[in-house]
Amino acid sequence: MSVFVMPSLGADMEDGKLVEWLVKPGDAVHRGDVVAVVETQKGAIEIEIFEDGIVQSLEAELGATLPVGATLAMIGDGAAKPAPAPKPVPAQEAVSPAAPQEQEPAAAEPVTPEPTAVIAPAPEAPVPEAPAVPPPTPTPIMPAPATTGAGIAASPAARALAAEKGIDLASITGSWPGGAIVLADVEGAAGPAAAAPAPGPASSSKPVRGFDIEAMRQGIAAAMTRSKREIPHYYMTHEIDLQQATDWLASKNAGLEPAGRLLMGALFVKATALAAKAVDGLNGTFEDGSFHPSEVVNAGVAVALRGGGLVAPAIPAAEEKSLAEVMAAMRDLVARARAGRLRSSEMTSGTITISSLGERGVDQMTGVIYPPQVALVTFGTPRAVARVVGGAVEVRQAVAVTLAADHRTSDGRRGARFLTEIDQLLQSPEAL
Repeated sequence: MSVFVMPSLGADMEDGKLVEWLVKPGDAVHRGDVVAVVETQKGAIEIEIFEDGIVQSLEAELGATLPVGATLAMIGDGAAKPAPAPKPVPAQEAVSPAAPQEQEPAAAEPVTPEPTAVIAPAPEAPVPEAPAVPPPTPTPIMPAPATTGAGIAASPAARALAAEKGIDLASITGSWPGGAIVLADVEGAAGPAAAAPAPGPASSSKPVRGFDIEAMRQGIAAAMTRSKREIPHYYMTHEIDLQQATDWLASKNAGLEPAGRLLMGALFVKATALAAKAVDGLNGTFEDGSFHPSEVVNAGVAVALRGGGLVAPAIPAAEEKSLAEVMAAMRDLVARARAGRLRSSEMTSGTITISSLGERGVDQMTGVIYPPQVALVTFGTPRAVARVVGGAVEVRQAVAVTLAADHRTSDGRRGARFLTEIDQLLQSPEAL
């Protein structure tokens, strides 16, 4: 038996609000499965589990705000029986105190899905006793089969909201594997009003899945204050000629639909990941008083959220991916970040962060390292500049790249090698 706890989803996280369970007692879970949704200062994050087993019990209630490390669920080794094991007890029909024994499963029924509540009891004993214990809670959750969509794969929270809003689950297309319906799908069908229990001036500015710009700003401020207080930053800026990369991208994208084109940002991420792999001291985390270098480069990509705010989910092993794979991963992260569907592993596994200002017209930016990482790379807006090439002045595309690095793990000489490595890589974009 093991304990599944509230994970830390960043240096600034102290607690989180449990808003949805995606599993129930008795479900088999595997490493990497998403089992719950937790709201933090960064918005709603999908929590993964990192072991195989059977869900024995759900220890935390929906809506509860729990500190990091608080128990969420108990996970068995697969051989143990799920939590609803007391059901066989009513089989002892000759024992007179059977009524109290049957009350316990009846109270637990609202936690399990409708098919289990209806089918699991034996037809002889429980059927005559069921009317004696009126279940008050299931009434709002299961008003009618047509509304709740009996037999349709949906999470308990999604069924509850669908019942409350009078939405037929059969009319909703689930976004999870196998077409399973989760809370966000029902909220999307119900409209923005479903996310806020009571209408008010403050709720109109918050997206569906618990995004709170003020709370996010507070979280960012806390993390950056800690970073500037604890990390001895040093900064270096280098201008990189992008003409080769610009011409290659134009040729590569010719004739492709917009969805299939590569963006310059994908080249920035891949080149940074390769450089971080090649130069020591810039890829990893500084924790418990020492540097922990990473064998792979989990490239955090800064994503600006609509309405304000910023998150930096990671692309795992970015140095091993093709440019097309990096581009697809970036598009996926941006879409899910803005929909509030990021996973816990994406928020905690970053080993270096890349931020690109894109077409915002700003030449360069000096960033602050996100702890416990030890480096942040920012790319300004590519622009036309006058450069000397082969003894002649030419107008070429260029970009200013700024490194913010931790002096405990690297120094200016190593930082210069790192920026030079990025420069050289971008001069041969076809090799990335």
